[in-house]
Amino acid sequence: MFHFESFLNLVFIGFVSLFPPVNPLGTALLLDPFFHHLSYQDRQKAAKKIALYCLAIGVATVIAGSWIFKLFSISIPVVQIAGGIIICKMGWELLSTESPVKKSEGPNGRSEADKDKEDIEELLFYPLAFPMTVGPGSISVLLTLSAHGHSNHWPTYFMNLSAIILAVVLMAVLIYFSFAFSPKLIKRFGPRGSLVVNRLTAFLVFCVGLQIMSTGIMHFIK
Repeated sequence: MFHFESFLNLVFIGFVSLFPPVNPLGTALLLDPFFHHLSYQDRQKAAKKIALYCLAIGVATVIAGSWIFKLFSISIPVVQIAGGIIICKMGWELLSTESPVKKSEGPNGRSEADKDKEDIEELLFYPLAFPMTVGPGSISVLLTLSAHGHSNHWPTYFMNLSAIILAVVLMAVLIYFSFAFSPKLIKRFGPRGSLVVNRLTAFLVFCVGLQIMSTGIMHFIK
């Protein structure tokens, strides 16, 4: 028998549980420097791809995540340490590089904007979607929700699985809107304020990487 209230309750639990580790708006602000040179249309496309990648990662984790980790004998702490190192590297690169606006054409006739668009395409899945947006924390939450919804009664199991997947879909929609429209919030700070926000968020990216890595180390030790 389909229990609609239980279904909605699990959707709500899944969405609320995913919100802190994903933090769509905060992550969008952190990663805004990567999209600084994109046009409005290109940013919409990039936001859509990131949301779809996050959706695919989330659904795959719910359905087969625990089996994949068991197959390769990979633990969540190891994923946290590896992801933390990568995020630290990204944060350091953002802190140590200039952020000039370049729109002139290069010697081969390609504009810097076109080059930036191609460069960002290579980063959309890795590391922007994973591990920056949907990282080890989100994966551990999804694995926990999947275990929580497990049942030997197949109709109940599929209902719980559908509820968790719906929560992932809702989170992906929120990720899209956060990435697509975060510039409107940043523009309110003005040019100087935007530069300060970009540098501050770069430092926060570095700190987030350190936090994830240290959490993984502590779990690994325990």
